[in-house]
Amino acid sequence: MAKIRVKQEESLSIKFIHQMKVGANRRLDLYFFLPKEMGIGPHSLNEEEYYHSAITGRRSYYSSALHLPLVQSRFASQKKRTVEEFRLYLNLFAYQFAVAIETDSKELGQIEDAEEFYGALNALYELVIQLLKKFRRNEPSDPKWKSYFENADNYLSWFCEQRLLKLLSRAPRSSEYSEIVDNVVGLCRSEHEHRKSKRYNSLHTVEDPNRISNKMLLLRRLIQQGVVLKDEFKVLGVGLKKMTTGFATAMVMLVVSALIIKAQGVFSGLTIALVLTLAVIYGFREIFKEDIRNALWRVIQKGRPKWSRILRDTTSQAPIAKQLVWMDFMKSAELPAKVSEILKRRHSQNKLDAEVLHYGIHTRVTQKDFLAGYTTIQEQVNFSLAPFARYLERGKAKIYREQDGKISNDSVERRYQINMILAVRDDKDEVQYARYKITMNRSTIIDVSQSDLPDGIPEMD
Repeated sequence: MAKIRVKQEESLSIKFIHQMKVGANRRLDLYFFLPKEMGIGPHSLNEEEYYHSAITGRRSYYSSALHLPLVQSRFASQKKRTVEEFRLYLNLFAYQFAVAIETDSKELGQIEDAEEFYGALNALYELVIQLLKKFRRNEPSDPKWKSYFENADNYLSWFCEQRLLKLLSRAPRSSEYSEIVDNVVGLCRSEHEHRKSKRYNSLHTVEDPNRISNKMLLLRRLIQQGVVLKDEFKVLGVGLKKMTTGFATAMVMLVVSALIIKAQGVFSGLTIALVLTLAVIYGFREIFKEDIRNALWRVIQKGRPKWSRILRDTTSQAPIAKQLVWMDFMKSAELPAKVSEILKRRHSQNKLDAEVLHYGIHTRVTQKDFLAGYTTIQEQVNFSLAPFARYLERGKAKIYREQDGKISNDSVERRYQINMILAVRDDKDEVQYARYKITMNRSTIIDVSQSDLPDGIPEMD
């Protein structure tokens, strides 16, 4: 598996996923090269507003082996485990199950070719059946254990049904794959009957979309307990910004005071000319005070992280990792030499002037072992490109063609290409790089593809 995976998430978003073990020390930087023809830059996009509105993250414990007592022989004897340990392992399996189905269904929903879509749908259908059978094979009989199992089973059954029905509602029209459709519909019906026979939900809850949705949201939160890490978010530089504001105000007042003293020396006594001069001086003070403060703050903050985050275990409240986060526009001259070298490899037709938007995150994972059974944490960060799309132009051009004396035309969509370079460094190892091309228009991301790096540039594993 690649150290960091980059993929399209939805129509106008991309995400990167990576895992880190105990004691990891990782610095990750993403450089988005936005062509100036897109009209996106420091003048039109506030990077802090973009960070808070368009970047979302999810950080949780991760296990590729799914350490669950129901499916591992070493947990076959439940008497040797406490209720809390059972719940933690159960939640880990259920959470990863739900995330896997969610991810696969989103990727499947982007497929437009009927043959490819129904082939992937059939594979997902078989996977859901397999995982649900594995999950229910060793249902506990002890009431203390059973309530946790039933909550997870109720949610997973409902969630799988909803994802499959959503896929069918948007499936490409084709009569050739009716057998696959019938199988998926049959699975959804059987899961509905399963929940009904177990009496997981009351009749009023099932018949009210709002009540069933809110109940399942609550069950998902219960499943996330002990698995998803709690983040404590903090804005950095608040005190420094206040000092900068005070210093800028003092500098402006120093100049204003000097001008006032000079004006009083020029005009003898209180005259209309002196009053007008003082009004002009105070007017310019208000105009330039904010500009001077902002200019000073940009210089002082340059290269500094803007936010910090502490990740805690929701059960023990122990700190699991600490993160520093950067988000800013950069000038081309400020880019690392290797990044500039990678960018030079572009084809001549793609060498357009660009604004550089930089996102960086530095993570230090605790040296102490996690809770029993956990060895890795996973971070998934989603970038919405919707704020970019609003600046893009719609396609207005048309291509004309002639055939047998008849002239026809086709509308042409306007496409834009964003280059993205990813740099990652673990501890004191050499920095590794990867380059991606994101092709998009005003309504969707058309393609995300990885490009080759120049010779001599360390490529990401």
